[in-house]
Amino acid sequence: MKREVPLLISVVAGVFVLIGFFIPHPVIRTTYDDIQQWVIIVVAFTYVLGVANILRINWTHVSRKEKDWPFKIVLIAGMLLTIAIGMSEGTAYLSDGSRFMWIYNTFYSSMSATMFALLAFFIASAAFRAFRVRSTEAFLLAVAAFILMLGRVPIGNAIHPVLPQAADWLMEIPQNAAKRGILMGAALGVMATGFRIILGIEKTYGSDGGGA
Repeated sequence: MKREVPLLISVVAGVFVLIGFFIPHPVIRTTYDDIQQWVIIVVAFTYVLGVANILRINWTHVSRKEKDWPFKIVLIAGMLLTIAIGMSEGTAYLSDGSRFMWIYNTFYSSMSATMFALLAFFIASAAFRAFRVRSTEAFLLAVAAFILMLGRVPIGNAIHPVLPQAADWLMEIPQNAAKRGILMGAALGVMATGFRIILGIEKTYGSDGGGA
């Protein structure tokens, strides 16, 4: 019953939401809106579970003094302090000048910028490996990347005014066409996964790890 009941709830709710999205009947629409509100409440509880899970896992590392346990203490202390300050400030925690926003702008934004800056080195390494011309497709990729890199910096316009125009054309035509194809494929994948969950075929979320 631990697996069948959540699966049944998922199937019924999924089918009803799917019907309510296409049938704008007042009764169906009202229930549809209520389910959307319940989803928000359930998501709020998942945040509480996430915080409890972080505390449980990291406190275990600290108590056993496993690898990098001092950093776990910083994580726990920072999380609890941020939660306490945010709750103490109430609905004004997102206002300019609040202590919560000071923590966010001073620590979180700075660390995020540092992480993205470090990713630039990995991107450069991946680009170097990807641009090795071993086939016709790799050659076209290298040429397009070369035009884009030159067309997006001032030196490209200094070399020739056509380079920025070529870079814009590559971004607007071939890049958009490929991106839309990928998004359409991803949308079909999401639809297929949704139908698998609604029909009870996808059972990994309700089991101990067994596949469908």
